[in-house]
Amino acid sequence: MNSTKTLQTLTLKALAGAAALALSGAALAHPGHSEAASFFAGFAHPLSGLDHLLAMLAVGVWAAQSGGRSAWRLPLTFVAAMLAGAGLGLSGVSVPGVEPMIAASVLVLGLLVALRVPLRAQATGTALIAAFAVFHGIAHGAGVPAGSALAAYIAGFALATAVLHALGVRLGFSLHGGSLRARVLAGVTGVPVAIAGAVLMVQAMQV
Repeated sequence: MNSTKTLQTLTLKALAGAAALALSGAALAHPGHSEAASFFAGFAHPLSGLDHLLAMLAVGVWAAQSGGRSAWRLPLTFVAAMLAGAGLGLSGVSVPGVEPMIAASVLVLGLLVALRVPLRAQATGTALIAAFAVFHGIAHGAGVPAGSALAAYIAGFALATAVLHALGVRLGFSLHGGSLRARVLAGVTGVPVAIAGAVLMVQAMQV
C-alpha cells in the first residue's frame, strides 16, 4: 500500500470515527484552554476539538478539489482570517453565535466536499472560508491568558492549522477527478464531516 492509499485509509477511518463520536453525543467542541499560554497548548488546541479538526481538514480537501490557485489560496485565507479572529478573541470582543457558526462551518464544508461543489467564483469561496475562519480564530483566542508565551501560543495553533490543511489538500488531490472511485471517496470523506457538523450544530444550539 503506497503512502497516498495509506493516508486515504487512515483519514477515512478517522472521519468515520468522528461521525460515530458525534452521533454518540460525546462530540464536544474544544474543551477549553490550558492555564498558561504556550506553543504546545496552542498547537494542541485545533487538535483537541472535533469541530476545529474536521473543518480544517475539509478546507484542505475542498481547496484541492477546486484546483488551481485555490489549492493554496483557500488554506492561506483561512489561516490569515483565523489569526484576525484570534485577535478579536484575545482583545475580549464579544461576538454572538461563535459555537453555532463553527458547527455550521463543519456542516457546510462537509457538504462541499461530499458533493464536490466546484469553486467557480474565487471571491465567493474566499469570503466563505474567511468568514468561517474568523469564528474559529475567536474560539482559539477567547480566554487565553496574556503573557510572554502568547506569541508562541498563536504560532502553535497557526502551525497546527496549516498542517491539517496540508493533510486535507493531499487527500483532496487523491480524490480529484471524474472517476466513479473519486466520486465515491469524496462522498465517503465529506458525508461523515457533514453529519458531525449537523450534530455539533444541535449541541451548540442547546447550550
